[in-house]
Amino acid sequence: MGEDNDIALTPGFGADSQHEIGRFIPADILELYEVHSYKHAAAILHNSYPDELAEIIGALRQFRLTVNDILKPGGNESDIPKRISSLLRPLGWYETRIKGDLLITMEIHQEHETRSGKNKTVLQHPIKRDNYLDGHKVDYVKKSVAFDLEWNSKDQTFDRDLYAFRAFSDCGLIGAGILLTRSAALNPVFSKLGVKAKYGASTTWMGKLLYRMNAGRHGGCPVLIFGITPNIITDLSASAAPQ
Repeated sequence: MGEDNDIALTPGFGADSQHEIGRFIPADILELYEVHSYKHAAAILHNSYPDELAEIIGALRQFRLTVNDILKPGGNESDIPKRISSLLRPLGWYETRIKGDLLITMEIHQEHETRSGKNKTVLQHPIKRDNYLDGHKVDYVKKSVAFDLEWNSKDQTFDRDLYAFRAFSDCGLIGAGILLTRSAALNPVFSKLGVKAKYGASTTWMGKLLYRMNAGRHGGCPVLIFGITPNIITDLSASAAPQ
């Protein structure tokens, strides 16, 4: 499959309207971030997990980037997550991993013909599958909400994130997940700063995430998405800003 076929620039099936999102996400956040919601995640978070959503919104209001963050070699995968951690860890958002065994009981119903008629015997066979769930990890979880950040990893990292959200949701441990990544609006900035190659199409950005969301890889888990735009870059000059 060609690279262009693995990119989606607009939300698809299962996505909520921008009108609905605007009812639950503050206007100033909508100015700073590209926001998408799937399976009514924004409404669920606002109504069922208002404290957790408020903490994420508060962290997003404080989170800022500089041009140096973008230019720094190595994609700055250490500094930016540390900045997010400094905002969320003190509030009780911790890395969480789940693992578990699967216990299955097979019931075999045996019927026997007797002189008095049919007689039924039920045999039960317990089967245990060790480590049926293992390795599903989310960087930030608080109560029933999961949050993760992907700045400039390989785009397959989104599959890991969405699979983890799905596993946590299927186990009844979370009611919604939240992802923060790069908006497509940053691509012109990268070009003008001469670092487009470092932030390539096969890294974690909105086009690669929406493609997976539109394909339903999050399963039944509601997911709220924030895309980092140039509006949070504090020292972006007019020459580097997108027109």
